[in-house]
Amino acid sequence: MSGDHDTVIIGAGPIGLELSCALVREGVEHVVLDAGEIGATMGWWAPGTKYFSSPERIAIAGVPLVVPAQDKATREQYMDYLRGVVEQFSLPVRTFTRVIEASVSSDGFALCCAPSTHAVGGPEEAREQAAPSARPRPAGQQTITCRRLVLAIGNMHLPRRLDIPGENLPHVSHYLRDPHRYHGRRVLIVGGKNSAVEAAIRLYRVGASVTMSYRRDDFDAQRIKYWLLPELRWLIDKRRVAFLPRTMPVRIEPPSVQLAPTDEEGRPRADAPSEALTCDDVLLLTGYIQDKTLLHQLGVELVGDEQRPRFCAQTMQTNVERLYVAGTAVAGSQRRARVFIENAHIHVRRIVCHMLGREPPEDAPMPELSLPEN
Repeated sequence: MSGDHDTVIIGAGPIGLELSCALVREGVEHVVLDAGEIGATMGWWAPGTKYFSSPERIAIAGVPLVVPAQDKATREQYMDYLRGVVEQFSLPVRTFTRVIEASVSSDGFALCCAPSTHAVGGPEEAREQAAPSARPRPAGQQTITCRRLVLAIGNMHLPRRLDIPGENLPHVSHYLRDPHRYHGRRVLIVGGKNSAVEAAIRLYRVGASVTMSYRRDDFDAQRIKYWLLPELRWLIDKRRVAFLPRTMPVRIEPPSVQLAPTDEEGRPRADAPSEALTCDDVLLLTGYIQDKTLLHQLGVELVGDEQRPRFCAQTMQTNVERLYVAGTAVAGSQRRARVFIENAHIHVRRIVCHMLGREPPEDAPMPELSLPEN
């Protein structure tokens, strides 16, 4: 696996693969590395999860994404599609290859890699983060060098933790697993955005007793798939799903969770007592954050509350020469999604144009050194 490459792309998600397709077409020698499988982030979504975007908007490299009944694509359909693109273009993808250390050299970059058992992020990574002694020591390390490096690493690696007692207990998870396992269970879902709303609906439909705790008064319709919110509101109105607004957990002690009332900022109120809610499972679906290890190692400057990598929007090059970012990696730990697959395709053209010394695409903005707020 060791050796020299013109370009290395870290991340075999949709945008990383789309960039690989573009480099294949241009005859640029490269390799794509990923610590997990192709489209690894989708691997920890619950079976049958549908995309918000239409198939046309998440298709890559000019290859149509055809979905039965002309519906939104499920994660399974999209993973099938991505595998097909890899096969069609014979993309040089090396899965289960984790970059454990990256550094800048005089003529490019040096990447220390090791075989991996899972992707960066997801339930396995969260368990290892919670119990560092359980993380296996990397074996079989080898070095890859390259002249140019692209970080298409995504930004949903680790759960946004509440840091409360009991958060690491076995019946507590930051990920919705196969809904079937929750049949007949009393489930507390914490959160009020897409993942929490979808989990509440799906678990109700498989026969779980569902209670939702949300720190705000009501859901934000702008942050939830438009077809889900009316369904959830109906279930709440008909008392099929219990909804506890302006609450949040402060302690988890089996078989109950202590829920405290929140203030206008969504923080626990110190002047009001908490109440116990009995449950069998707790799903803390409160969002995810980016693993910034490689960004730190490579000297990429991070800006703003979301710690976004600094880059030129016309070329996608960071403050480090010949180091690019692409896809949702550009957005840091997003609290309000502004960058996703469908509006990140342009990153591929910007990077290829800069690598090959061409004029940037016409829809590229004037150069700026951070992600626009709007």
